[in-house]
Amino acid sequence: MNHYDINLDKNKANFVPLTPLSFLKRAKDIYPNYEALVYEDRKYTWSDVYKRCVKFASALQKVGVSKGDTVSFLAFNTPEIFEAHYSVPMTGGVLNTINIRLDAKTIAYILDHSDAKVLVVDRQLHIEVKKALSTINKKIIIIDINDKYADQSKVEKIGDLEYEEFLNTGDEDYLWKMPEDEWQAISLSYTSGTTGNPKGVVYHHRGSYLMSTGSATAWNMPSRLNFLTVVPMFHCNGWCYPWTVPMLNGKTICLRNIDIKKIFELIEKYNVTHFGGAPIVLNMITGAPENDRKKLKQKVYVLTAGAPPPSIIFKKMKSLGFEVMHVYGLTETYGHVTQCAWNEEWNELEEEKQNEIKARQGVRYPNTEGVTIMEPETMKEVPKDGKTIGEIMIRGNVVMKGYYKDKDATEKAMKDGWFHTGDLAVMHQDGYVKIQDRSKDIIISGGENISSIEIENTLSKHPSVSIAAVVAKPDEKWGEVPCAFIESTKDKPVTEKELINFCKETLANFKVPKNVVFCELPKTSTGKIQKFELRKRVKDLS
Repeated sequence: MNHYDINLDKNKANFVPLTPLSFLKRAKDIYPNYEALVYEDRKYTWSDVYKRCVKFASALQKVGVSKGDTVSFLAFNTPEIFEAHYSVPMTGGVLNTINIRLDAKTIAYILDHSDAKVLVVDRQLHIEVKKALSTINKKIIIIDINDKYADQSKVEKIGDLEYEEFLNTGDEDYLWKMPEDEWQAISLSYTSGTTGNPKGVVYHHRGSYLMSTGSATAWNMPSRLNFLTVVPMFHCNGWCYPWTVPMLNGKTICLRNIDIKKIFELIEKYNVTHFGGAPIVLNMITGAPENDRKKLKQKVYVLTAGAPPPSIIFKKMKSLGFEVMHVYGLTETYGHVTQCAWNEEWNELEEEKQNEIKARQGVRYPNTEGVTIMEPETMKEVPKDGKTIGEIMIRGNVVMKGYYKDKDATEKAMKDGWFHTGDLAVMHQDGYVKIQDRSKDIIISGGENISSIEIENTLSKHPSVSIAAVVAKPDEKWGEVPCAFIESTKDKPVTEKELINFCKETLANFKVPKNVVFCELPKTSTGKIQKFELRKRVKDLS
């Protein structure tokens, strides 16, 4: 035994499990009367937010939620889903945030696979949710979010309980639970991955804590910042910012829907300093009509992630007063784990070259132990020549625990001690990563992950489709959209419109192919479809 270990053991005085729950408690203790959370005419101090979270946690405990139980949320960016990042883990439970754009079939799969005990849902989502619940044979407690700022023509009651009424059944003095172990699960997020059925990504308290501290450092986030929730809080827990911002005594301004005019109004009203968004949001901002824009009174810092943005977007955003930093990550890595960290020597370069550099995925975050590019078969690093393509590999404390109920997929993803992203990239001489292509099965459209296999499986069910292959088509608005290549069944003619409508019957709208091309698909000698050839062809359609 090392002599530094003798009689020097972990104990309650020198070791406490890391958890972002401590950030909210600290904010309440030190800044009780500071404005913390704003949504339209609703405004809460840290004391208010803390009390609401504790009461909701207590109410959950009273209906049987305890350690390891799943509480699902289908909600827009409103205070309820922000509070859930604290109230649910305060019970020892696991927060499952579900993408509000999903179809009923996928929602049902997630609720069933996650073993959801409670579902909190915005009434505006009643159509797909009611369809989903009608196919599930297990009992789930349904709690409605009745938001007066929702489109009232689309609102309908779903469950027997309402959020505020349910919250008020809880006790303010509820003794909530710190995690027994920092490895304990805190949240569950589903990603399409490379299969038709989504995979459940499990985060732990330790990783969530470290992502919060790492984000603040990497983005130079100051205390008392004003953060606008443009990124949906169902995406990687809002890139973990519901945990990061309270650590800095920042103010969170909730944005229910992406509305560019509203974004400019909120920036002006609350002196917004920071927000994140997919490249499509940046495109919408730079393309907004003059009447919807407002001149910025101060620089606004923006993170963008998703499909690699075109370099011109950085120039356009800068001209409006926004400073954009490009980041990269996955659901499996708590969101962003690389950043295009800026070197001052690049200030001497021409603007076009600067913007080209800004479009790189960059270097690892301070909380990420390893990011490299390897040849996946040999697990050897590729040369730093900006040309040799390999797979992005990641390791560290902000890599997921694994895929829920999927040991094989977890082991495959973590093979050889690295998380295999499936993203193909090169590494430049300075160590900066640049993605060359997404993995073959994933299309990132407007920040949403879409499985090409899921679309192919749907198309293949049509009697007129012999073989279907789907690849990403570059799109000015969405970054990428699905494009389908079809070999038709002989003597069974079908049109592009018919196949698109067929997909709309079962797929969420953002997954439906925007183009259908009829042709003989390129194949290898063994019959494998050569998608790289289709990617070449699809550029001619742009």
